[in-house]
Amino acid sequence: MANDFDQVQFLTITEDNHLQRIDNFLISKMKGVPKSKIYRILRKGEVRVNKKRIKPDYKLQTDDQVRVPPIRLEEAKEPVLNAQKLDYLLQAIIYEDDRVLIVNKPSGMAVHGGSGLHYGLIEALRALRPNSPFLELVHRLDRDTSGCIIIAKKRSALRHLHEQLRENVMDKTYHALVKGAWPIKRNKVTARLQKNQLQSGERMVFADPEGKQSETHFSCLAHFEHSTLMQAKPITGRTHQIRVHCQYAGHPIANDSKYGDEAFTKQIKNMGCKRLFLHAKSIEFNHPANDKRVKFEAPYDEALQQLVNKLHAQN
Repeated sequence: MANDFDQVQFLTITEDNHLQRIDNFLISKMKGVPKSKIYRILRKGEVRVNKKRIKPDYKLQTDDQVRVPPIRLEEAKEPVLNAQKLDYLLQAIIYEDDRVLIVNKPSGMAVHGGSGLHYGLIEALRALRPNSPFLELVHRLDRDTSGCIIIAKKRSALRHLHEQLRENVMDKTYHALVKGAWPIKRNKVTARLQKNQLQSGERMVFADPEGKQSETHFSCLAHFEHSTLMQAKPITGRTHQIRVHCQYAGHPIANDSKYGDEAFTKQIKNMGCKRLFLHAKSIEFNHPANDKRVKFEAPYDEALQQLVNKLHAQN
């Protein structure tokens, strides 16, 4: 469908899209078309299901007939993808089968386009896998965080994995280098978190008694002279949770531009590492094909590995 916006489309809904909202279905199918345009054609009644007008929150049923009107092609610009980045991403694929794709996301790459970015991880993966009709993010990572991320290749797999996230069945483990000596006995932070939008439009998160309940489990992996390598397991999934919980504990993460410590950041940058030291090291879940427990690990990139080597050498 992505290349045929100039013609009327008639689509039959399969079991894969059963109970998906019509707006989300169109957004996933019409890559490159602005969301505002999709909502406009829905509002005007130009999209029909079984020959009837529907609202954006209509939930599709198997065998529904969807009519999509023609859209001018100039409104569907394809992102320009850097061949070198695509090649790097190809090397970053940890595992792939017919239901899931596990990637070691590079630091500095957003998970999806928007906010001035032409493309992100998901757009790049769709360019790498043009014959995969369905590729959707199961969860997110901050732009500057690297490591394990899951992409679903079937809607049924996406539903299965989202249920595991809701039921806290999925187990995510992060590594973070933090300032100072983290106390060995401090193995949990439960500060409530509140999201704020600053005047600049930047999203910040703060510890606030009125905020949402949040919990992260911590354990020390290695103590260095001025820092500690930590393992963090988020029990809840709040925005910037690990970063804010580390700051709240008095041990901000290395090179954190939002919640970090200036002197500590300068010290780490002088050692040659300029990226945020937060890495999604492993992810464990029940595979949607057979419910068997699987675990995947992502190695550090060169910048993190070299820094850890230097810190160990100084000890």
